[in-house]
Amino acid sequence: MTSSLRKQIILFSLYAITFLWACSEVTPEEQAARAARTYYQCLVDDRPAEFLQGKADADSLPDNYRAQLLMAINQYRADMLDKHNGLHEVQVSDNVGRRDSSLHLTYAFLILCYGDSTQEEITVPMIERNGKWLMK
Repeated sequence: MTSSLRKQIILFSLYAITFLWACSEVTPEEQAARAARTYYQCLVDDRPAEFLQGKADADSLPDNYRAQLLMAINQYRADMLDKHNGLHEVQVSDNVGRRDSSLHLTYAFLILCYGDSTQEEITVPMIERNGKWLMK
């Protein structure tokens, strides 16, 4: 094998590795959607406090407001149970998330799958803080 052929093989290999690495990188929109799905999965798993922790600034909420929000989340879950036989699964939509650079938000699209076999697509505004995606 000639040195020119070796150089071409090495160069091609480096291009191929770089291309594969670039294609496999997770976009911010995908990261936001995955985080939103994780938070909504807390509703499926009856973990409303963990759902609330996925909200931006949840750590700085006054205790009485936190309690009110938890009551509202539990009411939301009860409404889903009453109207749709509960929330059974959360999926990331095929719709690609959208970034709003003026508001520093990324909109994640989720599909809520209910126990009565109906589905609903929702939009969840997400914000990145210190490398972590949180619901706005």
